[in-house]
Amino acid sequence: MLTIDVISVQPQMLRGFLEESIVARAVKKGACEIRIRNLRDYAHDRWRKVDDKPYGGGPGMLMMCAPWFEAVEDCTKDSPSEGRRIIMTSPAGRRFDQRMAEELSHERHIVFMCGHYEGFDARIRTLATDEVSIGDYVMTGGEIAAAAMADAVVRLLPGVLGGGAAATANESFGRGGMLEAPQYTHPPVFRGMAVPEILLSGDHARIEAWRKAESCRLTESVRPDLAARPCAANETTRS
Repeated sequence: MLTIDVISVQPQMLRGFLEESIVARAVKKGACEIRIRNLRDYAHDRWRKVDDKPYGGGPGMLMMCAPWFEAVEDCTKDSPSEGRRIIMTSPAGRRFDQRMAEELSHERHIVFMCGHYEGFDARIRTLATDEVSIGDYVMTGGEIAAAAMADAVVRLLPGVLGGGAAATANESFGRGGMLEAPQYTHPPVFRGMAVPEILLSGDHARIEAWRKAESCRLTESVRPDLAARPCAANETTRS
């Protein structure tokens, strides 16, 4: 079972997100355990202070070492280092993507360190196995990033999604690296927009070929950066 710890100065931001929907289902099924920890519980002054002014001057406040070291050490005291990842949210970190979600879904323990204020005292980085960003922008805290990563990982755990491994096999950014082909459901015609006839044909080989061609077309049109190699020519009719 995967254990996920999320350490934050604003744990209330995370509770609704991580205790609902697919994540809540995963916890109920025993696929994972999620523990939300308040960083201020590891502060020892009357004000539960976790930040201070930076040495050398500058704007904002930095997160202090002591609460973070105590919090991470508390989270990890009963788990072996093998199979454990400690992730610091950082705009300077590795870009999170589907490959990393797959990596993390095979671990046994993940600790998310949610940044806040002006950032971390640089010594806190020694606690992390990974610094990770969800995009080239800066937010006020790492809670949303941690929640997004946790969701992406948890849905990959065995038994969480209905349909088993097939539920995630052909998704966007999957092993083929392409975007998923368009999908349709009832009714066959809605406000003049019809489902492509090939999807109603029952010919599974042609349907699969159509989906591959549409995946290539959509990827090259919307995300050409993902289409590192030209899609193979496909003569399947796209209607």
